[in-house]
Amino acid sequence: MIAVLSCVTISSKQKGKNMTAKQWTITLYLLLVAMTLGAVLTLGIFVTATIFHSDSYLVGTLLDHYNEGVLMAEIFRRFSYFISFMAFAVFIFEANEYKHGRRDNWAMVSAFFVITTAMMFSAIYTPKILAMQAMGAEATQSDAFAALHIGSEIDFKILALALGILFIRRMRLMFVQK
Repeated sequence: MIAVLSCVTISSKQKGKNMTAKQWTITLYLLLVAMTLGAVLTLGIFVTATIFHSDSYLVGTLLDHYNEGVLMAEIFRRFSYFISFMAFAVFIFEANEYKHGRRDNWAMVSAFFVITTAMMFSAIYTPKILAMQAMGAEATQSDAFAALHIGSEIDFKILALALGILFIRRMRLMFVQK
């Protein structure tokens, strides 16, 4: 493995094609966007299905729906720190692209949705769900909680779609010369 990396490093130096700071920035940005998309999909598809069907996996100890929700909310609370950071990173990167005249409508619109839905998730939905859970199991069975929960699910789906579009568009722009 090390030998392969050494050969790649040597051959890239020989050709004079080291990555520039801009290329590294774009690469790290795309990596963060892809990681965030992966995290959103993992949380939405696998983690929620496992947590809310814990009776299929646990032996002896069964969690009621309220306690499953408490576990899921704690996972989302922790994730909200990362998603807030990502909203900030997307804002900084896309504002810099705009400032330097590298404007793309698809990237800008999808970035707007990423920032908006990420901040709604971390600053509105997660704290409100946690507050209602703190009131007890009865509060989580109300119509207000159900509406809040559906809103957070829709927000999360829009976030996943916007991240996917942003990633694909920025990847395409990386390879297409204007």
